[in-house]
Amino acid sequence: MNVPAARFQRIDDEAQARRCYPLMAQLRPQLGPEDAFAARWRRLAEGGYRLVALVQGECVLALAGYRVQENLVHGRFLYVDDLVTDADARRAGHGAWLLNRLKDEARLLGCEKLVLDTPLSNALGHRFYFRHGLLATALRFSTPIQCLPGGDDQTEQQALPGA
Repeated sequence: MNVPAARFQRIDDEAQARRCYPLMAQLRPQLGPEDAFAARWRRLAEGGYRLVALVQGECVLALAGYRVQENLVHGRFLYVDDLVTDADARRAGHGAWLLNRLKDEARLLGCEKLVLDTPLSNALGHRFYFRHGLLATALRFSTPIQCLPGGDDQTEQQALPGA
């Protein structure tokens, strides 16, 4: 039996995004149902979020979500929101292929850096990132914020005096 070669695929429409849901749910179990994921993907895509997958036939082996950002710390950079290889397909080099693809994409998009966050508890991920030339350069701090009912952009403008 011939096994089709793995190839990279940009995820450009909702049907393709839905094919990625089972793998994204491995990384982000808090996503909820597939319809909620698809709705969030649509909103994120409108803001520049992109998905790229390593696929073999109809199987999504690895997946990355990313966007181009710019700030005073990094300049123009490619921020990786999501990076995951299917649990059943790990240790086959798929994550390395995908990370190299993201580095190439960053170069093509004129980015000075590739940046990602990973939980402190992700020791295996840390080893992978170090092996592939990524360095731990910061800690990210966060706190949950209770949203106000009906919060939107107008509420944000009202909450920020002088904006």
